[in-house]
Amino acid sequence: VQVSIGDQPQDVLRGAADEVLALLKDDSTRDPERQVEVEKLLGKIAPERFNKLVNHGKQISDFMTDGDKQDLEKDDEEVLDEEMGVAVVFDDDEDEEEEEEMDEVRDEEDEDDDALNGVEAMASSKLAKGADSDDEGDMYDDDQYTLNVQEIDAHWLQRKLSEYYDDANMSVKLAEDVIEILRLTDERACENKLVVLLDYEKFDLIKILLRNRAKVYYCTRIKQAQDDAEREAIEAEMSSDVVSGGSAILEALKQTATADSWVQDRMQDFRNKTMREAQSLKNLDQDTEAMAAETDKFVRSAGDSVVMEGATERPQDVLDLPGLSFPQGGHLMSNKRCQLPEKSWRAQKKGYEEVHVPAVKHIPAGEKLVAVTSLPTWCQPAFTGIKHLNRIQSKMKTTALETSENLILCAPTGAGKTNVAMMCMLNVLAQHRRSDGSFDLDAFKIVYVAPMKALVQECVLNFGRRLQSFGIVVKELSGDQSLTRQQIAETHIIVTTPEKWDIVTRKAGERTFTQLVRLLIVDEIHLLHDDRGPVLEAIVARTIRQIETTHEMVRIVGLSATLPNYADVAAFLRVDPQKGLFFFDNSFRPVPLQQQYIGITEKKAIRRFTLMNEICYDKVLAQAGKNQVLIFCHSRAECAKTAMALRDMAVDQDTIGNFIVEASATSEILKEEAETASAADLKDILPYGFGIHHAGMTRNDRNMVEDLFTDRHIQVLCSTATLAWGVNLPAHTVIIKGTQMYSPEKGKWVELSPLDVMQMLGRAGRLGFDTEGEGIVITQHSELQFYLSLMNQQLPIESQLIKTLPDMLNAEMVLGSVQNVRDAAEWLSYTYLYVRMLRNGELYGVGPKELEDDEHLLQRRLDLAHSAALTLDKHHLIKYDRKSGSIQVTALGRVASAYYVGHESMATYNEYLKPSMSDIELFRLFSMSGEFQNIHVREEEKLELAKLSVRVPIPVKESIDEPSAKVNVLLQAYMSNLKLEGFALVADLTYVRQSANRLMRCLLELALKRGWAALADKALNLCKMVEPRMW
Repeated sequence: VQVSIGDQPQDVLRGAADEVLALLKDDSTRDPERQVEVEKLLGKIAPERFNKLVNHGKQISDFMTDGDKQDLEKDDEEVLDEEMGVAVVFDDDEDEEEEEEMDEVRDEEDEDDDALNGVEAMASSKLAKGADSDDEGDMYDDDQYTLNVQEIDAHWLQRKLSEYYDDANMSVKLAEDVIEILRLTDERACENKLVVLLDYEKFDLIKILLRNRAKVYYCTRIKQAQDDAEREAIEAEMSSDVVSGGSAILEALKQTATADSWVQDRMQDFRNKTMREAQSLKNLDQDTEAMAAETDKFVRSAGDSVVMEGATERPQDVLDLPGLSFPQGGHLMSNKRCQLPEKSWRAQKKGYEEVHVPAVKHIPAGEKLVAVTSLPTWCQPAFTGIKHLNRIQSKMKTTALETSENLILCAPTGAGKTNVAMMCMLNVLAQHRRSDGSFDLDAFKIVYVAPMKALVQECVLNFGRRLQSFGIVVKELSGDQSLTRQQIAETHIIVTTPEKWDIVTRKAGERTFTQLVRLLIVDEIHLLHDDRGPVLEAIVARTIRQIETTHEMVRIVGLSATLPNYADVAAFLRVDPQKGLFFFDNSFRPVPLQQQYIGITEKKAIRRFTLMNEICYDKVLAQAGKNQVLIFCHSRAECAKTAMALRDMAVDQDTIGNFIVEASATSEILKEEAETASAADLKDILPYGFGIHHAGMTRNDRNMVEDLFTDRHIQVLCSTATLAWGVNLPAHTVIIKGTQMYSPEKGKWVELSPLDVMQMLGRAGRLGFDTEGEGIVITQHSELQFYLSLMNQQLPIESQLIKTLPDMLNAEMVLGSVQNVRDAAEWLSYTYLYVRMLRNGELYGVGPKELEDDEHLLQRRLDLAHSAALTLDKHHLIKYDRKSGSIQVTALGRVASAYYVGHESMATYNEYLKPSMSDIELFRLFSMSGEFQNIHVREEEKLELAKLSVRVPIPVKESIDEPSAKVNVLLQAYMSNLKLEGFALVADLTYVRQSANRLMRCLLELALKRGWAALADKALNLCKMVEPRMW
C-alpha cells in the first residue's frame, strides 16, 4: 500500500490498508471487479501485484470490517453493563489512600525539585489558595483536586489535555467536547461521558474536572469571550445559575478586584505556606529563631504587604514552564473568530466545504511614484534596471534612505520589501561616505537575517550584484557555509540565518566585529510566532542591550508579512510608531490575490486522500488551456504521484486536449525535451503538459523544467516547497495540496508553518502578465479558520520564548550579560514575550489582577527567571544560590551554549559520560540526546531499519523498536553512505545528520574539559568521521 500511495501519515496508510482488505474479503465480488475498486484507491496496479495483494489478504485471518467491530463493541458494552456497570464513582474516601504523610519532612530544595518534575503544578505558596475549608487535614486532601477560579484561563483545559495528548489539534477538539459535557446538570451522566471520552487512564484529570465542573465550564467560557456583549451574556447566565454555583463563581471572579480581598488572599497564601513548612523548620534549629522573626514580621505587616513585596523583589513562585508554553508551537491560534472580507462566500459540497475570498483591489488616489533618477546620483547604480520605486517603496523612501530611525515594514509577499532593505543599506553607506566620494568600508558591517538557506543564497547574489560597484563584499553565513574570523572581518554585508547569528553573538570573543554592526535587518520577522521565534527574540534583545551598553547606534529594521498586531512587534523592535511604523494591507499586493480555502469534511483518512486528488483535478481543469497552475506537494514522491494521478484522470475523462494540443509546437517541444530527461517520472508525464520539480532531480532536469514552465509550455507543475523559497517561478494559480508535512524534529506529520504558506501563495500571480492571481489551499476542515486568519491579517503573532527560556538564559549567562536572577528578569523586559504578556496576559497565565498590581510584571519576570534558573541548576549547567539570587556558570553550561545544545541533552551526557566508554557506548549516548526525544519508530519502517541494523559497522544493542536504536542506525547509515527508501526515514536521517557534527563536537569538548584523554581520542575520531562520511 505504501509503494502505491507514497509516503503519507499513518492514518492514511492504515485507512488504505483497511479499505483494500475489506474489498479483498468481500465474497460478493469477483477479482476483476475487486481490482477496479482497488485501483480507485491505489492507482494502476499490475496483475502480478494484484495477485500478491489477494494472497496477502487470504493469509490475514483476524481482519474485521467496521460493521463487525461495531457489533462486537455493542456486545462488549452489554456484557460490561450486566457484569460491572459503567459508572465510576469518585468517593472522598479515595483521597485517604493518597493522603500525604504529615510527619514527612520536606525541605525547600525538595519542593523546588518537585515543582520542576511536575509533581506540583505551582509553588507551595499556591497550594491551598481559595480553599474554603479551614480544616488542615482536609485542605491537604482536596487541594490537588480543587481549583481557584483565578487559575483557570482561556486555555487552561487545553494545557491540561496536552499533557496526555501530543497532537495539539486533538487537545483543542477534546477541550471543546469536554466543555460541552461539563454543561450537563446530571453529575453521573457527566461522569460517564468524561470516562468514555478521556479513558480510564486520565483518572486524576477526570476527578479534577468533576470536582470543579462549574468553575471550568464558566471560567473557560468567560475568558474566551470575544467581546463585551458575549461576556455580559455569560455573566447573566452565571448569575441565574444558583444550583451549579455559577453565581458564586462570578462573585469570586469579581471579588479579587478589591484591595481588601487581595490582602486576605495573600494572608491565606502565607498561612498555607507556613503550615507546609512547619515540619521542616523543626529540623533546622539554627534557623528557627530567624525564621520565626521573619514570619512574625510578615504577619504584623500584612496590611502593608504590597510595599514589602515591591521592596524585596525576590522570586515567589516556581512556575511550570512546560505548562505555560504552547504545545501547538507556530500553529497557535489565539483569535477565536475570523472576520472575512466583504463579498466572501461559502459553498458546501459533497465531502468538503469551499470558502471564497475575493481579491482586494486598490485604486491609488493621486499617488506619485519616486523616480530612481531623483535619488542621489551615487545611489542609482544599486537600482540598475528600475525606473520607478513602487508604491510602498515610494512612501518609505524618505524614512528608509534619509533617516536612521528603526523601521518595521508589514507588507504582502512580493511587495518589494528587498528594495526597502537596500535603501536602509545605502543610508549606512551615506554615513561612511568620504568627501571624495569613496567609502570607509572598514568602519561598519550590515547583517541581514533571513529564515531559510535558499533565501539567504538568493539575497547574497542579489545584494552582491547590485552593490558590486561600491566595493561591498557580501557573504553567506549559514549551516551550509561557514566563515573564518578573517573572512567575517573582510565582509561588509553578512547574510545569515537566525541560528547562525545567535551563535556568533553569544560568544564574547566575537565582540570585536559585532560592535561594528550598524544595521540589523530581520526579514520575515513574523517568524516570531514559529518554534524558531525565540532565537529572533534573543538576537534583538542582545542587540538592544548592546546599544545601551556601548552607546553605539545600531539601526534595527524588521520586514514582515501583513499581521494584525504589528504595533506589538514595533514595540519589541523599539520603533517609534509615528516615524518608523509602516503597515500595508493586501490592497498593496502587486497582483491582487483571489483566495479559495477548501476544508475536507470526510472522516476516513484514505477518503480524504483520494478526494484531495479529485478536488485538485477539478481546480486544474478549470484553468486548463487558460492559465498555468503550480501545485505544491510535501514530498518528492508525492510530486510525481500527483502529476501522474492528474494526467490519468485527464486521459480517462478525455480532457487531456485541454492541457496539450496534439501536433502543436508545444507538443513537439515537450516530446523532444522528454527524450533528454533523466528522471523516468518526468519523461513519462512531460509530453502531456505536466511537469515535476524538486531537489532530488538532476540540475539539468530542473533547469529544463524551469525553462519550459517560464516559456508556458508546461501547463501544470507539481513541486515541493523548494520552488517557493528558491527559484522565482510565479504562476496564475497556486494550489497547496494538503497542509501536512513530516517534521523529523517532532517525529510526526504537522501542519505547514505560516511562513511556508505565505511564501507559497506569494507565487500566485505574474507581475506584468496577470490582473489577479489565485491561491487555493486544500486542508482539513478543522484547519480552515487557521489559514483564513493567517491570510487575512487576523492571526496575532505570539511569543514562543517560554518553551526554550532556560537555554536562552543560559546563553546570556555564559556571555556575562546576566549574573543573577534580577539581571535575568531585566533581560526578559527586552523580549517579545514581555510585550505580549502586557498586551494579552491571560494567554501567558498572567491574570488581570496580577497585571493591575504590577504594571511592569516585575514579579512575573522574576518568577520566570527563577524557574528557568532552577531548571538549569538541576541539570548542572549553572550554580544558583536561591537566597541571594546569584548565578555562576559551570563548564557544562559553557559547552551547552557554545554548541547550541539543550539542557536535557547536557544532563544526559553529564550522567552517562564515562572515561572508559567504547565506540558502541558513545554511539548509544549520542542517540539518547534530548534533540531526538520526538523521533519514533513507525510500523512501516521496522523492516527497513532491521535490514540497516545488520549492515552498519558498530553493533546496536537495543531492540529496533527503541527510538535510540533508530537514531543510532540512521547516523551509521549516513556515515556508511547507505541508501534509504522511506520518505519519513530520509527526513529523520537528514535531521540526525544536521545535529550529528555539533553533538559529537560537544561530547569531545566535555571529554577534554574533564581530562579524559582516551575518550577524547575516540570522540575526536568520530567527529572526523561524521562530516566527510568516512569510517
